[in-house]
Amino acid sequence: MAEKKMEGEESRKAGKPSSRIPTFQSSLARKRTTNIQIAESQLPPKPEGSSRECQVKERGMGSGETLQTKLPVFGDRETALPILSTRIHSQSTDDLSVAGMFDPILSETSEATSLPLKLSHSPEPNDSEGLEESLHRASLRVDTASYDTDSAAEPQDASTMFQLKDEQESDTVVQDELEQKLSEVIQGIGDELEEKLLKETLSASIMEDVQKHCLTLKETEKPPTEVPSENIMKQNDVDSPARSKTVYSRHTEDKNDTSTRTRGRSFALFCFFPTILLILGGFGQHIWLYGVPRSVSHLMVQLELHWLEGFWLPQEECSSDCRLILAESIPEGMLFPSGSPHLQSISHTWTNLLNRANSSVNIAAFYLTLRDSDIGLTDPSALQGQVLLDHLKQLESRGVNLQIAVNGPQMNRSDTDELTRTGAEVREVDLKNITGGIVHTKLWVVDKKHMYVGSANMDWRSLTQVKEVGVSVEDCSCLAQDASRIFGVYWELGAQKNSSLPHYWPGRFSALSSIKYPLTVKFNGVPARVYLSSAPPQLATYGRTDDLSAILSVIADAKKFIYVSVMDYLPMSDFTPEVRFWPAIDSALRDAACARKVDVNLLVSCWTHSPETMFIFLQSLSVLSKTPLGCNIHIKIFEVPYTPPQHQIPFARVNHAKYMVTDRVVYIGTSNWSENYFTQTAGVGFVVNQTGSVLEKGQQTVQNQLQKIFQRDWNSDFARPLTDDVVEYCSRRKKAL
Repeated sequence: MAEKKMEGEESRKAGKPSSRIPTFQSSLARKRTTNIQIAESQLPPKPEGSSRECQVKERGMGSGETLQTKLPVFGDRETALPILSTRIHSQSTDDLSVAGMFDPILSETSEATSLPLKLSHSPEPNDSEGLEESLHRASLRVDTASYDTDSAAEPQDASTMFQLKDEQESDTVVQDELEQKLSEVIQGIGDELEEKLLKETLSASIMEDVQKHCLTLKETEKPPTEVPSENIMKQNDVDSPARSKTVYSRHTEDKNDTSTRTRGRSFALFCFFPTILLILGGFGQHIWLYGVPRSVSHLMVQLELHWLEGFWLPQEECSSDCRLILAESIPEGMLFPSGSPHLQSISHTWTNLLNRANSSVNIAAFYLTLRDSDIGLTDPSALQGQVLLDHLKQLESRGVNLQIAVNGPQMNRSDTDELTRTGAEVREVDLKNITGGIVHTKLWVVDKKHMYVGSANMDWRSLTQVKEVGVSVEDCSCLAQDASRIFGVYWELGAQKNSSLPHYWPGRFSALSSIKYPLTVKFNGVPARVYLSSAPPQLATYGRTDDLSAILSVIADAKKFIYVSVMDYLPMSDFTPEVRFWPAIDSALRDAACARKVDVNLLVSCWTHSPETMFIFLQSLSVLSKTPLGCNIHIKIFEVPYTPPQHQIPFARVNHAKYMVTDRVVYIGTSNWSENYFTQTAGVGFVVNQTGSVLEKGQQTVQNQLQKIFQRDWNSDFARPLTDDVVEYCSRRKKAL
């Protein structure tokens, strides 16, 4: 007994882990004789031990049953959790070994490679600690218990047999208690594993090993062979770590592979799935709103891709050293005093643009009547119109593409039909069904390098019978390309048969200049900032400044004077069944004259088509100059003289100009100043600012040139101050019509 106690002490000093299982006080104190060998037939049968425990494990993990016992907490990391062995033997004089443990499961719960169970039983009768358990790592194999081979095989007497029987019964009780305790521990382990399995997925290899292990235990449920316990301990100490390390390594690799694949799939889904959803959703919404595109080109027309334009639209050269020419038409018989300033004629300007054309001429016009056949008369002044028509007919033979967008439907198509026969493309834009207005634009674009905008229509009368003002810009592709985009809007509308506006304009029509981002160019060597505006807002593409906003900004920018020359000035609606008050421009002029003390000079036409109400509104402005208000506002009526034959020409003999010049800015437009021209009717405005530019000898600004033309007209005999007599006279002309 002393030797046994010394061996136990040496074992503990050697580093063998001690058991945490409580000591059982039983007849174990009386058992353990070193020289007794129990025959295999005398041992009590335990047929369902290991199988039952494997079934418990399988039910706890595989069948989905929830184990009720909670896992006990062990503070010592080196202590393994016990699993019920195939059989507990009490006859050995050495420590009792329990092998064939549930290594993979224990490796998960104890963070070790594999954790076996070892029960150390010290047989001293007076040892108060009783049963001691040590837990060691083991492999996934079934180890059989051993008997002491040193015991003799001689016959036993009656007392010895009685003692053995008593010890067997005691062993049975102890084994039952151990099995109960170990079953509770197993249930706790199963509960812990079930919770971990819900959080992590065990690799397939571990589950396979568990099933194979349980099947092996069932097949090998038979009396153990006699194997020395020392050999068992040696195998457990040597084989188990290697086996456990292999299983753990394979398990770790499987987990890493699974984790990598999972992360890869998650990343792919995170990157591509939302993108695909957005693309499909956007395309679906586009089809829902705008219908299925007929072709890829049609889809590109539908889409407004400003920032993608450069990928498929060729970037043309942009020249900014431009030549600007102010042009006008002076009606025949209207003579100014000698030495008065004058401008190049519009007829010469148009002819010069056609002579410079190499590839394309795009014209947007209200109508096209360059011959006098439209009135049923023969007038010599129509010759200039006929010459211009001949130039247009020759463009096709020179390889120049002519495109004309006119208001539709046309009342007289004789000239457009003749141009069509010579190769021109003509499109009528039925804007009345779209916005309620007309195409009143007068715009030329030649080779996307030259342009013209002004008040003159494509009419022979605009060259010889009507007073007009316009501007031509040559060798200025930056500005001409922007004008080409405005023409493109009309051309696009002319191609539609359903007479409707697109939901949004394609990016190729986006503005290249605006009030916020004007173009920086040189006009005749003088630096300038310039932009194009358009009306109505429905036709203003992305970035385009609408025409009314351009006019109001020019008025607000003036510091000293505002000179306006316009055919009609009416702060109300026109050409509509219901009359509406429209004070936008009128209020701006009143503010400038009365609040900011800016000199406002307003030159308005008097002819047979002047609205009578216009003169009443003009009188309401003129009266502001009286004391005590003393607003700096003055109004004159301009009338083009005529002879009786000239008076027979319809829609002639009128000042048709539409421009404004201030001490800082020049505005040249195509619209009369009443509501419908800015809310429903198509028009274009040209705005240039050369304030602060340094002038060299012989140079002058556009503002200075146009200011002189206005002052010429304002001080001429054709302009009269607005009085009651003048109002009555102009009203009689209207009634005479």
